Amino acid sequence: MTEDDSGVVDRLARGAGRRYAEAVAAYREGRTSGELPRDDAGRVRIVCRRHAEKRAVALDDGTPACFDADHPACEGCLEDVRDGQVETW
Repeated sequence: MTEDDSGVVDRLARGAGRRYAEAVAAYREGRTSGELPRDDAGRVRIVCRRHAEKRAVALDDGTPACFDADHPACEGCLEDVRDGQVETW
């Protein structure tokens, strides 16, 4: 490989690295900017994993009011609510 070829490869690699960093930043921004849907009273609309039903619940510092710390389905739901990725209706 000549020096000219090496320079081209370096420039392409740097450009790809910049585009990758921009894509990662856009992905993170998109994940944090979304909000969970709410009803008219301001409660978050979720599908309860524990009872397999649709419900609207208030959030207290990101924790659903129906949260039960001793139930594994509630633990998973809490993580998803905080990530903004819980199943909604």
